[in-house]
Amino acid sequence: MKFLFSVTIILLTLAVNAQDLVYKPKNPAFGGDTFNYQWLASSAESQNSFKDKIDTSQKPQTELERFTANLNSQLLNQVSSSLFTQQFGNRGITIGSYTFGSLSIEVYPSSGGLTVDILDTKTGEQTQVIIPNN
Repeated sequence: MKFLFSVTIILLTLAVNAQDLVYKPKNPAFGGDTFNYQWLASSAESQNSFKDKIDTSQKPQTELERFTANLNSQLLNQVSSSLFTQQFGNRGITIGSYTFGSLSIEVYPSSGGLTVDILDTKTGEQTQVIIPNN
């Protein structure tokens, strides 16, 4: 018992050396070294078991598909141009209120230029177009 007590006293009296625990983050997002970024990104990529889905909807258009889309665009442009001429004549847009089906259009002057408010009465969507003054 004396032996055990003396060993305990000797161990307690010896100088204990220790150092501070210092945390240094590795991830640059949390204050770590910026040179670790490439290493962390490559490690994460190598552990990633998920594969990106291949988007098959974005296949390149054939010449025929491009021609058809272009033709449709030109036809719609002609129709809208003729409707515009029927509604407004050769004068262009004049100040006032107009209705095209479910679209309610109001044209009025403002400090920024000519303002066109478009309201879809079915859905409640609104759009405002400002045509600047010259």
